[in-house]
Amino acid sequence: MSKGWNAVAAGLAAAAGLLAAGYYWVLRRPLARTQGTVTLQGLHAEVEVLRDRWGVPHIYALDDHDLNFAQGFVHAQDRLWQMDNQRRLVSGRLAEVLGEVALPLDRWIRVVGMRRVAEQEVSLISAATRANLEAYAAGVNTRIAQGNLPVEFTLLRCKPEPWTVADTLCWIKYLSWSLSVNWEAELLRAHLIDHLGPEQAAELEPAYPRHMPTIVPPGVDLGGIGREAQKRADAARPFTGPPAQGGLGSNNWVVSGTRTVTGAPLLANDPHLPIGIPAIWYENHLVAGEVNVTGVTFPGIPGVIMGHNDHVAWGVTNGFPDVQDLYVEHLRRPGDGRVEYEYQGKWLEAQVIREEIQVKGGETAIEEVIITRHGPILNSLAPGLADLPEAQPVALRWTSLEPDTMIEGMHAMNRARNCVEFREALRHWTGPVQNFVYADSAGNIAYSFPGKIPVRARGDGRVPVPGWTGEYEWTGYIPFDELPHLFNPPQGYVATANNRVVGEECPYDWGCEHITGDRAQRICELLEARDKIDIAYIQRMHFDQLSPAAQILSHALGQLAVDDPELAAVVARMRDWDGTLSVDSPAAAVHEVFLRQMTSIMLRDKLGDLAARYAGQGPTPMLAEGSMFGEKARTWLLEILSNPTSHWFDLGSGETRDEVMRRALRETVDLLKAELGPSMDDWTWGKLHKLTFGHTLGSVKPLDRLFNRGPFPVGGDDTTIWCTMPTAYNLRSQNIIGPVFRFIADLGDLRHCWGLLAPGQSGQPGSKHYDDQVQAWFKAEYHPMLYARGDVEREATERLRLRPTEGNN
Repeated sequence: MSKGWNAVAAGLAAAAGLLAAGYYWVLRRPLARTQGTVTLQGLHAEVEVLRDRWGVPHIYALDDHDLNFAQGFVHAQDRLWQMDNQRRLVSGRLAEVLGEVALPLDRWIRVVGMRRVAEQEVSLISAATRANLEAYAAGVNTRIAQGNLPVEFTLLRCKPEPWTVADTLCWIKYLSWSLSVNWEAELLRAHLIDHLGPEQAAELEPAYPRHMPTIVPPGVDLGGIGREAQKRADAARPFTGPPAQGGLGSNNWVVSGTRTVTGAPLLANDPHLPIGIPAIWYENHLVAGEVNVTGVTFPGIPGVIMGHNDHVAWGVTNGFPDVQDLYVEHLRRPGDGRVEYEYQGKWLEAQVIREEIQVKGGETAIEEVIITRHGPILNSLAPGLADLPEAQPVALRWTSLEPDTMIEGMHAMNRARNCVEFREALRHWTGPVQNFVYADSAGNIAYSFPGKIPVRARGDGRVPVPGWTGEYEWTGYIPFDELPHLFNPPQGYVATANNRVVGEECPYDWGCEHITGDRAQRICELLEARDKIDIAYIQRMHFDQLSPAAQILSHALGQLAVDDPELAAVVARMRDWDGTLSVDSPAAAVHEVFLRQMTSIMLRDKLGDLAARYAGQGPTPMLAEGSMFGEKARTWLLEILSNPTSHWFDLGSGETRDEVMRRALRETVDLLKAELGPSMDDWTWGKLHKLTFGHTLGSVKPLDRLFNRGPFPVGGDDTTIWCTMPTAYNLRSQNIIGPVFRFIADLGDLRHCWGLLAPGQSGQPGSKHYDDQVQAWFKAEYHPMLYARGDVEREATERLRLRPTEGNN
């Protein structure tokens, strides 16, 4: 792919000369018009868009149609390139503008087929919902028709097509993919079993640590959970599966008024997604009739995903249940162009789709997609990894490849008047399965875990299963009323951080790919440390960089006996370290490097090529850049460090634990000296761990100087509340997953809510809001999420009136 990208880079670099020659024409002219009056066809009545000094648009309309129209228009004003790029990505059409370099990704996307499913869903949604989505699309298309397109279109010499309802629905599918993917974990697990045998492979997946918190505390009445499951006891088993993918996750918590200074609930959320430019989120305030909702949105999707209305505030983290299964299929080709697959002794005709992929500057590529009753055949997604040892065809069944009407529930969520109504709205939520915490102005707090989680007739979904027997089919989904739910729990708070939802007492086996629980443990520690919580304390929690995992490892290193004076100094430093992964901490750098060196030394000979995969390297770019096993390696290492006689320390010559630790520490010190110099004081974590707000085109010089911001030294990792984790196995990657947006809501006074979005609201580098929140994001300088009309008027810096054409109202 690098050769193809070099050709793209050459073309873009040449086009970049336009920027120097015509700064105003290329960068300033496409900026959104945010003042004055604009007449637009398609509106029912006048709409006001007031932008505050952080660039957040507050939209005031008279009805739902105009509100959706205006939101589509505003999204496209600030993020049109992002929206177009996203739909090309999920539709497998990037090669049309990027050329051959994007062809492998397009092929993978066409095989998975998210766009095909979204197009089916258009006919399933209600007339009212479709009308809202069509109004949103009309607003986007009105902005497209105005011309003056963002600079990316100029550089790539392309134009956006009209926006459609399917474009909105397919981006929901991609978001679900990025938060649901565990197909690659099944493949890796199968390889580990084949390589090591089932017993040793199981040792690499230790159970969820007993000292880590579950979201639903032990002993809490689970209500309806499992009443029907008891009748299907043969399908239930305790789960001890792997954690989430490469640090991808989030934090949220909600605290009852009994534990707050104000006596009203406080809610906090910081969802962790890839940090880039523009941000994946977009702040928006929407007002029309009884609707008054504010928070963050996804450009391309109407409504608010996370935020609050007049009565309810809510936040989300990913739940990571196992909603993807792989089926090994028997295929044959009768010779007449058809493909057949075996199922229960019969040969059934598979669906065969001939996907044509247009390639800029090249020939049209053809991808044959074969779909069985279980889903598309995936073998081409990860050559060398997706094939089982016998190279048998493998099909993916995934809940989000089954058409549904999840979009219906978002309308109800935005309008819920209390926690009970909000939970009812979540009945529509199908995927990705999320941990919702929410609170209402009456003082209630609640937790729900909505989404489609399959019930399996046999097996647990951990490894690929035979597809031809019919024994491993899904028999349905766990009923909504049997999914975990809490309402005003006695402990006075609910905290989630992608950790395990319930203990082993739950009769359902939903196979959660949960995080180990370090962040959840730290959140609970801090909440329990105060009798009364306030917003300032929550802000400090958001920026906390103490790692429970680092405390365990630093203790182990601090007890290590060494003769080497250089290593002794490092051991002494680790002994005194409190586990805080601050940007200026040498101990943090030692911890992070040692963790990886120790794992590599112990496993590289035993696992061979699988060692990097087990430690977190994903099989494919974009689709699965990280492995579900990434954090499992750390959990495994910390567990066996407490067992000096573990056979894993034997590298072939009877090595002991301390011998391997000394070797890993020596490699760590040598690496840090080579990278950062001879003085330990210079080995700060921030010199290794850096964040770049990277743009799609920012990997091309000199466009990186135009589009990218950074690199910036950054603290934390995926075990700290301030979560900053590289998206891939490479520790030095400047592509970080982390809290793009931070949100705090005060249910006692919804005018007293706070947000922090990086790098800024606009997707256009000529805008002052392109990167104006970068420093605020590092310095915890939250901005008020303006809500009351008077507050918005006072802080408004720009006012735009959208007026309908004559005769259209």
